[in-house]
Amino acid sequence: MPMFRNKTSLTVTVFLVGLFLFAASSASAQSSNNEDSLIPDRRQRDDQPKNVKEYLAKQRAEKAKKDHEELLKRGDEVVVLTEQLEAAFEKTNGLSGTDRERLESLEKLVTRIRKGLGGGDEEIDNDEPPNASRIAERQPSTLREAFDALKERTSKLVDELKKTTRFTVSALAIQSSNSVLKIVRFLRLRK
Repeated sequence: MPMFRNKTSLTVTVFLVGLFLFAASSASAQSSNNEDSLIPDRRQRDDQPKNVKEYLAKQRAEKAKKDHEELLKRGDEVVVLTEQLEAAFEKTNGLSGTDRERLESLEKLVTRIRKGLGGGDEEIDNDEPPNASRIAERQPSTLREAFDALKERTSKLVDELKKTTRFTVSALAIQSSNSVLKIVRFLRLRK
């Protein structure tokens, strides 16, 4: 008793069986690829030759060193801007348009320093611990007090930056940057 009555039904059956096997193997390959993508770099890192691993580690170390040097450079720029702003205030007892631009630059630099130190974008008022001493860092009420506080807090920030290494995170430096930002924002809002 012939199972297939004609060549057409045999061809269709072979085609369907082949299609079924192809679909099954394709699904199996996709599931194994999805498992590999769940652990993206783990297998790739393990499969890398030793010299590639060493090269990547060296590149990461060089980047960390460069980032730290840029952080220190930004600290020096903050000091220069603070001195320029204080000198301009001494002359005019106020802030000109150029001084306001310098304040904006100062704010951007200090914000970049804070991000480089690991501080986030959160509001600076919430960064202080609840038991932080407010006596030493009370908010100024006049422009003169604000510039004195700016000079003092900028100096403290740069001192903390110089104490850091590319391997450390300094909570004191982040707090100092937040303190400087508060003063800068105070000065920007004052007329």
